[in-house]
Amino acid sequence: MEKIIISAEISAPLSVVWDAWTMPQHIIHWNYAADDWHCPQAVSDFQEGGKFSYRMAARDESFAFDFWGTFMLIESNKKLEITLGDGRSWEVEFSEIENGVLLTEPFQPELENPIEIQELGWNMILQNFKKYAESVV
Repeated sequence: MEKIIISAEISAPLSVVWDAWTMPQHIIHWNYAADDWHCPQAVSDFQEGGKFSYRMAARDESFAFDFWGTFMLIESNKKLEITLGDGRSWEVEFSEIENGVLLTEPFQPELENPIEIQELGWNMILQNFKKYAESVV
């Protein structure tokens, strides 16, 4: 199956974008798609072969799940290659541009939900990230 690719231009220095993306104390502030959700816990063994687990939960506690995977490749301030818990691949690419960073995420879609819904959800999380990263500058 073809990968979905989403991207956003982040108006912040590369070091800020990298830290906001990779450090659990930042991830809990942006890793959710809608305002009625949150990320109450993020744990990460940030090294190649290390695992991460981000708790995604409805604020009313009606539903929650762990989004987890393994860091397969870490190129500092450039690229992450991740294998998700269900075996799908996910990449995060950081490219410096004139006014900040272009963050691009190619990922393999899962088979349960329509492609459009997955793309929308991942884009909403990416927009939360953009807002957060630009606010911590």
